[in-house]
Amino acid sequence: MSRHSDTRDASRLDRRLSALNDARELGEGVLPDESLQEVFSVLERASSRRSLSADHTVVGFFGATGSGKSSLFNAVSGAEIATAAARRPTTSEPLAGVWGAEGSEPLLDWLEVRNRHHATAVEGFADEETGLILLDLPDFDSTRASNREVVQRMVGLVDVLVWVLDPQKYADAAVHNDFLSRLASHGAVTLVVLNQVDRLPEHDVQPVLESLRSILARDGLAKVEVLAASALTGAGVDKVRRAVRSVAVKRKAQSQRLAADITRASAELGAVSGGGEAAGVRPTAKARLADELAVAANVPTVVRAVAQSYRLESVKRTGWPVTRWLSRFRPDPLRRLNLRSVAPSELNRTSLPPAGAPERARTDAAVREFADNASAGAPGPWRAAIRGAAREGRERLPDALDQAIAGTDLAANRRSWWWGVFNVVQWLALLTVLGGLGWLGVLAALGYFQMPVPEVPRVEGWPVPTLMIAAGVVLGIFLAVTGRFIAAAAANARAARARKRLSAAVAAVAQELVVEPVEVEVTRLAAFNAALKTAEAG
Repeated sequence: MSRHSDTRDASRLDRRLSALNDARELGEGVLPDESLQEVFSVLERASSRRSLSADHTVVGFFGATGSGKSSLFNAVSGAEIATAAARRPTTSEPLAGVWGAEGSEPLLDWLEVRNRHHATAVEGFADEETGLILLDLPDFDSTRASNREVVQRMVGLVDVLVWVLDPQKYADAAVHNDFLSRLASHGAVTLVVLNQVDRLPEHDVQPVLESLRSILARDGLAKVEVLAASALTGAGVDKVRRAVRSVAVKRKAQSQRLAADITRASAELGAVSGGGEAAGVRPTAKARLADELAVAANVPTVVRAVAQSYRLESVKRTGWPVTRWLSRFRPDPLRRLNLRSVAPSELNRTSLPPAGAPERARTDAAVREFADNASAGAPGPWRAAIRGAAREGRERLPDALDQAIAGTDLAANRRSWWWGVFNVVQWLALLTVLGGLGWLGVLAALGYFQMPVPEVPRVEGWPVPTLMIAAGVVLGIFLAVTGRFIAAAAANARAARARKRLSAAVAAVAQELVVEPVEVEVTRLAAFNAALKTAEAG
């Protein structure tokens, strides 16, 4: 049952470490480097500690000058280490008492502890069974910077933290503000000892302990075990020793410490990130962005040109042959925009007017509105990242949109089937008129030269040549007028198809340069929040 529990705890710790690393990687470029570096340090320490002896529990004794920390360490450890401690050359060097030497050397190397003393069995500690390392550390309020650095480093490395306080300075802000309050998540691996209780009247011991517990509660350590002891008289030392032995025997201090580190790192990362999810990219917002960019890219101008070009071409091909040549003097609007002369695949640029201040302002406003809508609800750093992603491709938009328009098949060179029909009938009507005129001309010439003039066939009293001229002219004009109506309807249909294709091309550019970068950041935030939630789960 215990082995199964250990395996389950290890697996859970693996998941949390992996999730914390995912959150760190996802936060790169968005969250402050300092915060991410702190998370990396936690992950690095966790990886190093887990690769070292799991059979040893490292317990560090921390305390201020005059707290009796070393005396309590000696009392808990036993006479052998006390003697070694007395010969220690300098108090700036951590001292290790080791029970169960096998496998401890790499761990002590990692801790950078050079003074090592393999202890013999004393009451409460069995030599080969316990797997325990006690560390006597320099005073955390030492005037020597090197001593403080050692303490700061060890606070982040040991499995269990024993804080030794004295009745005179147990409420000192230095220990509470600089250390204990910052380790609120480490209650499971923290032990607080009020040492030197022999200096207090017996009736003051409990009030002082209650006062200490109240201060610890404000630090977030309400559930921390608080013991009273006196290294001088030996009172309470056995309780401290049993508490230390208890955490060593359970073999859970290491994983609890790492779990507490993950909890703290996750909380700090969550604090700099802020809470919330981005609204994300909605279809309506994408459509509005594409519409605004289409207007800024002069798509309406191109659509009008498509319609005008089709109507002009229709007149050239279906108008009355007598007057249709006049349409050749009207410039083709698509050719003027460089959208008709060659195949779309061969075009790199159009001749549309370059984007001016109004168009750029409209583009910027559209991108900003899209980014604001997508980032709504996201915490500050991520909202900035989403907006930055949207703006990143903004400078490329004008050229990209122009190239997209140039590369769109507008069907400008595609002929309509009815043009051929109308053209044939128009020429037949013109030939009919010419035939009638020719007939009348022959009759007039015969009469002019006083030659016999044959009788002209009549229909309902109307001469056939006259009817031919009238019918041809009326048919030609009718076809020209009808052709204009048909051309107008067909031009609108062709313009609608062109608008659809151009809108799709603009939407593709918006998707590539604006929408996709924003979606990447929105997805990254969602993944970050999910990873952080997994890492925080204690």
